[in-house]
Amino acid sequence: MQKMEVKEAKGKLGVLVVGVGGAVATTFIVGTLAVRKGLAKPIGSLTQLATIRLGKRTENRFPKIKDVVPLADLDDLVFGGWDIFEEDVYAAARHAEVLTEKDLDGVKDELEAIKPMKAAFDQNWVKRLHGTNVKQASTRWDLMEQVREDIRNFKAANNCDRMVVIWAASTEIYLPLSEEHKSLEALQQAMKDNKTDKISPSMCYAYAAIAEGVPFIMGAPNLCLDMPAMWEFSKQQNVPICGKDFKTGQTMMKTVLSPMLKTRMLGLEGWFSTNILGNRDGEVLDDPDSFKTKEVSKLSVIDTILQPDVYPELYGNIYHKVRINYYPPRKDNKEGWDNIDIIGWMGYPMQLKVDFLCRDSILAAPLCLDLVLFTDLAQRCGFSGIQSWLSFYFKSPMHDFEHIPEHDLFIQHTILKNTLRKIIGEDTLDYLD
Repeated sequence: MQKMEVKEAKGKLGVLVVGVGGAVATTFIVGTLAVRKGLAKPIGSLTQLATIRLGKRTENRFPKIKDVVPLADLDDLVFGGWDIFEEDVYAAARHAEVLTEKDLDGVKDELEAIKPMKAAFDQNWVKRLHGTNVKQASTRWDLMEQVREDIRNFKAANNCDRMVVIWAASTEIYLPLSEEHKSLEALQQAMKDNKTDKISPSMCYAYAAIAEGVPFIMGAPNLCLDMPAMWEFSKQQNVPICGKDFKTGQTMMKTVLSPMLKTRMLGLEGWFSTNILGNRDGEVLDDPDSFKTKEVSKLSVIDTILQPDVYPELYGNIYHKVRINYYPPRKDNKEGWDNIDIIGWMGYPMQLKVDFLCRDSILAAPLCLDLVLFTDLAQRCGFSGIQSWLSFYFKSPMHDFEHIPEHDLFIQHTILKNTLRKIIGEDTLDYLD
């Protein structure tokens, strides 16, 4: 197979994070800086730790991904971003209470130097947060232009060769797809007409990034990128986009357990999921409108994997319920509890119980790193539009109307690695050898 023409990863890669003072963003930045100083291990990151099998099994070639795929070097990353609060990343990380002071102090000077730019924010879209470090604009179009200027200024000030923007901010209220989102022309007009009920702040960031030729990663379940207008724009600008909603705890378990049930032809009667979470994300999701956005993302997984239309006798009548409860004492240490009622031979009932005491930001941080490095790679490969090969990282993988999303974690993993094999000119694997 012929190797792809991939532009060299030379110079600095600017990483702009929306919500740079949040728990996920600060954990991602602290960890990346600590890893590059040799103070921590990048556990959870495929780009840093995973191997990739090349050629036949008998060839015994299992190099690390980072040794054969032309990824940006961690030393070349430069961090910045926007936040609705003014505190620098060191102060914000202390406030988030995810990491110990010892871990923060190892990279303290670098963290204190990262001060957030004023955020594009509208409290109607995230009702529980009251931002103080926010932009003023007459229209959504003007707001977007201010974000574009921020991207240009950061790139110039930090002498960056390339840029990536990643959303690690809160979940916005639920918004169904409407006419304003169905074409680029309609979206642009709605921004200029200041339709604040149809154009969310996250759309301003996404549009600004794409307009600047910068890849955009959507880490929350907001509509944002997931519309024909943005797909059209990203293709036009030759920019990779991906999303949505980082797949970390409970939903990751669903994309592992659902394929197990289906491959063994075990039936499913009901799946009850509840979460307790105490960080800013938990507070935001305590609002019913923001929770609705998250609920749609979380509920979509099972049906797509189990195909109830194909297996009506096994999966045609599933009762699926998802709950998120704000519980401040837990802070970032989320507990995801699942009760799964399954059906076996001759219709006899059984149960699965899963109690995942996870750390939300600890699971999300390595995903942020991988996505930044992989979308930058996609840009240098000349890829544009939806990067479905990165579905591995998302709860609700973005897809156009002609395609069905893949939710099975293991199939997603194979697609990811086969794409990397194609990029470096190696044969894809079908595992028959």
